[in-house]
Amino acid sequence: MADSSIRNFCIIAHIDHGKSTLADRFLELTGTIEKRDMREQTLDGMDLERERGITIKAKAVMMQYKQSGVDYKLNMIDTPGHVDFAYEVMKSLQACEGALLLVDSSQGVEAQTVANAHLAVNAGLTIIPVQNKIDLPHSHPDEVDLEIENSLALPKEDCVRISAKTGQNVEELLRTIIAKIPPPTGDPDKPLRALIFDSVYDDYVGVIVYVRVIDGRIKKRDKIIMLGTNRTHEVIEIGVFKPKRTPGEMLEAGEVGYIISGIRRLQDVKIGDTVTSDKGERAASLPGYVEPKPMVFCGLYPTNHSDYESLREALDKLALNDASFTYEPETSEALGFGFRCGFLGLLHMDVVQERIERESGIDIITTAPSVGYEVLLNSGKSVRVRSAAEVPDPSTFSEFREPIVRLSLLIPSEAIGPLMTLCVERRGEYVKTDYLSPTRALLVFDMPLAEILFDFYDKLKSATRGYGTMDYELHGYRAADLVKCKILVGGQEVDALSTIVERTQAERRGRAVLLKLRKEIPRHLFEVVLQAAIGGKIIARESIRPLMKNVIAKCYGGDISRKRKLLEKQKEGKKRMKSVGNVEIPQQAFLAVLQTDDE
Repeated sequence: MADSSIRNFCIIAHIDHGKSTLADRFLELTGTIEKRDMREQTLDGMDLERERGITIKAKAVMMQYKQSGVDYKLNMIDTPGHVDFAYEVMKSLQACEGALLLVDSSQGVEAQTVANAHLAVNAGLTIIPVQNKIDLPHSHPDEVDLEIENSLALPKEDCVRISAKTGQNVEELLRTIIAKIPPPTGDPDKPLRALIFDSVYDDYVGVIVYVRVIDGRIKKRDKIIMLGTNRTHEVIEIGVFKPKRTPGEMLEAGEVGYIISGIRRLQDVKIGDTVTSDKGERAASLPGYVEPKPMVFCGLYPTNHSDYESLREALDKLALNDASFTYEPETSEALGFGFRCGFLGLLHMDVVQERIERESGIDIITTAPSVGYEVLLNSGKSVRVRSAAEVPDPSTFSEFREPIVRLSLLIPSEAIGPLMTLCVERRGEYVKTDYLSPTRALLVFDMPLAEILFDFYDKLKSATRGYGTMDYELHGYRAADLVKCKILVGGQEVDALSTIVERTQAERRGRAVLLKLRKEIPRHLFEVVLQAAIGGKIIARESIRPLMKNVIAKCYGGDISRKRKLLEKQKEGKKRMKSVGNVEIPQQAFLAVLQTDDE
């Protein structure tokens, strides 16, 4: 059997409930990092994480802790809290036997707390409920204990109360982890089976593969094969994270660590794949992970067309490190060659865009985010549509379906009325209300994903004075009265600016785009007509007046017919120019319109 002194666990919680701070205290207590090297949120190594104060990538670290004469190996994974990075949490759960479910003692159970608890239960993990921030003057641990019991069905007696900031009761929590979380069940004498739960590209050593060994053992210089890609490699370096890479000689069943095999081709590694030995008996594949379905799509285009190949390389490296991100090439008449990318949400999209710009130094344009739709063709076949440019001719399909999400809102009881009004205005369908305590309620609605994409979260925070939280999961597709709103500049359709909207909102959204364009497109020597259309019907129009030369300035006095003749001549020239002239849309105009539209 695997070493009984190993404990594999992760920390899961709602955003900003203190996961990374608790990880810091564990690193201090176990002496994994010396006091002089400590800093706040030590495991958040990415600049973007430290600037935004959020965890984006799950981080693994191996700690050693001595209790009753036994040296325990504690493999901990610190996970993100935001709904957009739920896939990182799901990957981490499969590498563990237990989970610490952290709850803020002043804020109580939040939407993402409930979602993460369900993920841990479904993964069959031992859950230890932990109340953090008990040192705050406005904490109310007794009420939060009841919320944990009512909403998560975890006994309140099992809840450990700590303060990750001051270190209060953190050592007691370490002892609880050792006592309650079971050791791994793998067998080191069986054929090798290891799960790839993450990977990252390094310019010097190639792809670094993060593994959890289920059965068997991996040694330096072993020949291994990845079953998903059927590629054989030799282990050049093997080790654990403390939290920096620390080389060793071997990883045994139950341990978490990394492998370096000089892999240069990014396609040779797949998250969720099984690693086994190239010699002797080959083990069966592990179940791996369910492929994440992108919820939000947008186009990424290089500002400088010569950066196209550099952008492709940057996306390759990013996809290796973030399996929930997808992309494929696409072409736009207005923006040239680029990529249609899929994300799990708007924050995910924002983070990916910023990572590309920072890590590769490429300036990119992001088109307006849209959700993925389904179109039922007259032939009975359904096709996925991810942008307005992909919408087929209306005469060829019978139904336009939009994605519906099950939206869970954890809000103060007095905000139920305003939130129900907001959800109904956004075409939501009421499901249920659960009261977690006399002052807090869980409101559940089925709502189109497109309606919560832009400013719903801001309106939720305003209506609840900052106390409301939300979580959502895809619930299916539903038929709706959707149309493609085309934007025409000088009679020519600009595909990058066209959007899919609900019919009743098409005019408002179309006019908002035209007003932005009117401000951004410079005046030409001829009139520029801006139009929004559904099919062949124009629903909104704006025009940009032409630049006019004062042709009658030299006419002082004399017959009016002379002036009229000059003006008519100018008018004819403008008409002729309009028929042959091209409207130049500057980059700034696209950037202004393609910003997240909250109007």
